[in-house]
Amino acid sequence: MSDILDEVRFGVIGTGRITRRLVADIQSTDGAKVTAIASRTSERARWYADQYGIPNGIEGYAKMLARDDVDAVYISLPPSMHGEWSIASANAKKHVLCEKPLTVSLAESEAIDQACSENGVRWLDATGWLHHERSETFARWIQEEKFGKLGHISASVSFYQPFQSGDHRLDPALGGGCVLDLGWYAGGFARFAAGQLPEAVFAEQVVIDGAAQKLTALLWFANNLTATLSCGYDTATRKWFEVAGSESSLICDDFTRPWNDRPARCWIHDAAGSVEQHSFEGHQERRMIRKLIGTEPLAALHRQALDTQQIIEAMQTSIEQKTKVTL
Repeated sequence: MSDILDEVRFGVIGTGRITRRLVADIQSTDGAKVTAIASRTSERARWYADQYGIPNGIEGYAKMLARDDVDAVYISLPPSMHGEWSIASANAKKHVLCEKPLTVSLAESEAIDQACSENGVRWLDATGWLHHERSETFARWIQEEKFGKLGHISASVSFYQPFQSGDHRLDPALGGGCVLDLGWYAGGFARFAAGQLPEAVFAEQVVIDGAAQKLTALLWFANNLTATLSCGYDTATRKWFEVAGSESSLICDDFTRPWNDRPARCWIHDAAGSVEQHSFEGHQERRMIRKLIGTEPLAALHRQALDTQQIIEAMQTSIEQKTKVTL
């Protein structure tokens, strides 16, 4: 059986800032195309359809799900709406690609997983970096203990005031704030590198105008492995990590998305000061789309997403209770 179905027709729900890029990635992926985009008004839907070269602009999300020329749905809505429309898409027998964070709670994310399983459709959260060839190499190196026994993981993700007018990231009611947004990347990487959930979490946030603008967290894993996370909208762009082992450290300065016009890269630093650089080719979003519309099992990626959601929820609980939280 082919890894990619003959043709999967995507409908897009939402017209957020990231939509144009993902539409282009879907249109550039063999075996996939975008046939419709839905917005709250017909005028807005038609305008975006024309801008993105999509045949159909649809008024209303439910009408999108009723179409017979849509096999899969890409959901680009505020996080507070991800659960509702991912489940509705699954119930309409559509495959689901949902923007990150998957939802605003572990219960909602588990409900998406259950709905997709019951309806026989596939789902992924649109966390592109997980699908890059480079990340798969990271996972293999860690499994092979290339760096020795892991002792500490650091991850930092920030963008300085990256907001447009009406940005949902400034509205906690819509799932805004850096804990769900940037914490999804940093917390997700810690889980990816550790290969497991932490045993305990402590987190603090800085809130400005009602929304979390900075997150700092400590995570404790089994076998004395620890992690520190730093996220925020108050510093220049950072998207780096360090995985420190007993023999050497793995360092990457662009793990969420490779820098423009540069190959994806990483460095290995050993105890003697030697530095080994590696570069990688590939396109993470297109590989993500191919996995969704293909036939390979997605259970490990589902577990990564659900565990990341649980880490986020634990951090939120720690922030609210001002204490270390045991998972």
